[in-house]
Formats: sequence, structure tokens, C-alpha cells
Amino acid sequence: MAEVVADKFIDIASEVCPMSFVLTKLALDELEDGQVLELVCQGGDPVRNISIQLKDEGHMIVSVKKEPDGNFRLKVRKSG
Repeated sequence: MAEVVADKFIDIASEVCPMSFVLTKLALDELEDGQVLELVCQGGDPVRNISIQLKDEGHMIVSVKKEPDGNFRLKVRKSG
């Protein structure tokens, strides 16, 4: 299976909630439906809360990978 290529990337690992989600939403707003946002965020509550909120809004989490530094790399497909 081919790896999904992101249309936009943001690193919000230094941000805390709710700012991490606000920055994620702003980045998604810049994308067209079907495009993919790749983001790096902290583990624990940030990765969990961002994933839940994005799913609740109808977006699709394409992949979640733990990075060696403990942060997480998510790819999210925007849905309209």
C-alpha cells in the first residue's frame, strides 16, 4: 500500500491544548476537501484529544505514528 503524501505539514509539538487543536483547525481550513494534513504533536492528551475532535468533525485519521522523541505524527484527510 502506497504511503499517503501530505498536502500541508505543521509541527505543533510545542503547543498545549487548546492551542494545538486551534492550529490544527486553522491548517485544515487552508486545505480543500480530500487533501491531507500531516502534523506532529505531543503524546498523551494532545494526540488523543486532537484525534477525537477531528473524527467528531468527520475528518479521517489516515495514520498515526509514534516518533522516537515521543511525539506523534498524524495524517488527516479533510472531509467536507
